[in-house]
Amino acid sequence: MTSFWHRAGRMKVLDVARVRIGRRYLRLDVPRAMGIVNVTPDSFSGDGFGDDTSAAVARGLEMFKQGADIVDVGGESTRPGALPVSIQEEISRVCPVIERLNRKHPGFISVDTMKPEVAEAAIVAGAGIVNDVSGLRNRAMIDLVSDTGSSIIIMHMLGEPRTMQKNPRYEDVVRDVGRFLRGRIRAAEDSGIRPDRIMIDPGIGFGKTLNHNLELLGRLRELRSIGKPIVVGVSRKSFIGKLTGTDADSRLEGSIAAVVLAIREGASIVRVHDVAETVRALRVADGIMKMTRIP
Repeated sequence: MTSFWHRAGRMKVLDVARVRIGRRYLRLDVPRAMGIVNVTPDSFSGDGFGDDTSAAVARGLEMFKQGADIVDVGGESTRPGALPVSIQEEISRVCPVIERLNRKHPGFISVDTMKPEVAEAAIVAGAGIVNDVSGLRNRAMIDLVSDTGSSIIIMHMLGEPRTMQKNPRYEDVVRDVGRFLRGRIRAAEDSGIRPDRIMIDPGIGFGKTLNHNLELLGRLRELRSIGKPIVVGVSRKSFIGKLTGTDADSRLEGSIAAVVLAIREGASIVRVHDVAETVRALRVADGIMKMTRIP
């Protein structure tokens, strides 16, 4: 899938959505794929690289070759019940990978972290995006993103990884998630984070039951009124396993089905483990949607 990038200072007004990353804009008139590189020993999906920096870098480069527009590097597992790791341990996992990926794909790297200290080190190493699964609830993270001019993905999570799946409840999951995201966007923009650098993620699987996840995906279009590009991470998630009876490494078909429906309902970027297969599916889905003029 071709990446459409334009120098921010020379870009004309276009009738397409876009997000600013570094000095450039990523156009969102076609679905975008974000590849996942877990530099952890305990990833829920079984794809963690532990402390093998070279293998993680090779995987990231392969993802770019397969059509990923962004690669998201994480050094702390956020699976339900996961225990936190120290700041220094997380930095030692993600920064060498980000630095090496950034040499060939500058600005295309995202860091998946809740810790401002890790985000700062990752930005120095070359990350252009902070993917904050805690949803900018840390004031220091807001200030860091504002001061560095980084782009941000604000995700909704109920509680924290260790407790998020303990009887999660909502009055209306879509409205409650939307209310949270709107509040964090206001806090971000009031603190100087540029509106065109903000993306949102409803947090599929982060403090949600099976029915919560399905309802969020089925009503994703309602979150488009927030006015920010929507990032969705459904790849290999447990809700797919509950529907299909498959382990994490056997959920490709379910992941692609969820990704395509998420794009149809308004997602702009999908965060995935299986980049090559997803990119091919997105090309077909995008062609059909454009031909049938699905808004």
